[in-house]
Amino acid sequence: MINYQATGEALTKGKIPVKLFPSSAAIFQAMARDMADTIKEHNAKGLATTFILPVGPVGQYPYFVDLVNQERISLKQCHFLNMDEYLTDSQEWIPASDPLSFRGAMKRDVFEKIDEELRIPASQWIFPDPKDLGKVQRTIDKLGGVDATYGGIGINGHVAFNEAEEHTSATVFAKRETRIVTMTPETRVANAIGSLGGAIDQMPRYAVTIGMRQILASKRIVLGVFRTWHRAVLREAIFGPVSAAFPVTLLQRHPDSVIMANDVAAERPF
Repeated sequence: MINYQATGEALTKGKIPVKLFPSSAAIFQAMARDMADTIKEHNAKGLATTFILPVGPVGQYPYFVDLVNQERISLKQCHFLNMDEYLTDSQEWIPASDPLSFRGAMKRDVFEKIDEELRIPASQWIFPDPKDLGKVQRTIDKLGGVDATYGGIGINGHVAFNEAEEHTSATVFAKRETRIVTMTPETRVANAIGSLGGAIDQMPRYAVTIGMRQILASKRIVLGVFRTWHRAVLREAIFGPVSAAFPVTLLQRHPDSVIMANDVAAERPF
């Protein structure tokens, strides 16, 4: 049974570890520090670093950029795999110039803000491609795995755009590959509120997403929750049964995952 009234210490006793933070900024700073320290550690050992990264949340990126530039952290041996991207009705990437584009956002707000001599090579920043769905897994295989996945949780429990599938077993869902997905009405509404002032009819109907297989194979998974509607999402994630109907619950079976929750998400939903 889902304990919707759990708060404080009770939230740290769920089936996915939860770390409580006093604010969203504290989470973003911690996430950025984790990213930077992982890269520094690998650089010192002459190792490459491979991350799966989101556009949502994005609050960690200004802190990450500052850390990279101020501490002179080279990203030359990094490979960044972005989680997803919106598609047109013809199931091609939306233009990078579109305000909704994740490719455009990452280039503008992260890639171009890092000092050029530290910047990751453009060829090593990869988005799932609807015209080559196998590229992500081929890259991961070549690199020997993903060091960490960072992200958030959608209103129906999705991680990346791995939308809920009520009639699919958790075992089958965990093997879902990088693919084109039809966005659920819940996701389109939530994203339209956040990105388009509620203009649901302007929200893309399709996306391409890294699969649960790729995410669950990551050595570490770090997710953040910040919003009022994350109150119920958080509790379903950590207390609910493992189910494709609420995809984030699959992290209950992961050996090294954590959800970072701010003061807003930690409050009771009702």
